[in-house]
Amino acid sequence: MVLQRASAPVSGGRRRRRPRRVEASDELAAVTLTRVTAIRAFAPLADDAEAARWLDEACEAEDTIDVFVDEGLALLNRALHAQAVAAAARAIGELSAEAAERILIGYGSGEEVAASRFRDARAVDVGPRSSSRRQREEQLHPQERVAALLGGRERLDACETLLLRARADLDAGRDREAALQLRVGLEALLVELKGALSDPSHEKDMGALVEHRTEAGEAANAALQGELSEEQRRQVEELLKISERVLRRRRVLRG
Repeated sequence: MVLQRASAPVSGGRRRRRPRRVEASDELAAVTLTRVTAIRAFAPLADDAEAARWLDEACEAEDTIDVFVDEGLALLNRALHAQAVAAAARAIGELSAEAAERILIGYGSGEEVAASRFRDARAVDVGPRSSSRRQREEQLHPQERVAALLGGRERLDACETLLLRARADLDAGRDREAALQLRVGLEALLVELKGALSDPSHEKDMGALVEHRTEAGEAANAALQGELSEEQRRQVEELLKISERVLRRRRVLRG
């Protein structure tokens, strides 16, 4: 992975300065952009002709584009996570494809890609990945809920934050962290959402979580000792999916 800072105003350094007066007509400072190049060095291409064919095939279908975008994004988020932990940062954030100014898929020589340059590249769309995802986002009305939360008309449950962290860890391959987050998030959900809906599907999912909550505890205990087994990871994934379904159903049915 190669990171390059795009052109931006020269910084005055990191030392703390006294605030200074600005005029209403002052221009806003240009925003610094960082160019990130994820290089698939483990899969070299023989020559330009093979590379051109690969690029055509890679950009032919949305599913294939999603694979490459997700692969590069996963590499970047692993690096950000490692940097945050190494620096003992209080907030560990992850980036989404939609936050990017532009995403390219391309190829070049070793020297070219090491300098974040391409011999040929295509700009790809980073909108909603599927109709089901778009429908789900529309159902949840996130802007309306943000307004309700900021206005004090609604509050976040602890399980929502914990389960979001579990999902981020699991998707990033941090299985041990995901198991530990799930254990606490699941316990919080069972308390906070008990009787939240008068709905047969809600009661069925809550019953399944109660029945299998010991699996979450066993996976968390295993995570304290070392890596999870394939079966334990599958259990964590399944319990997390049910938990997310419970939260999603509540948001949809409450409007």
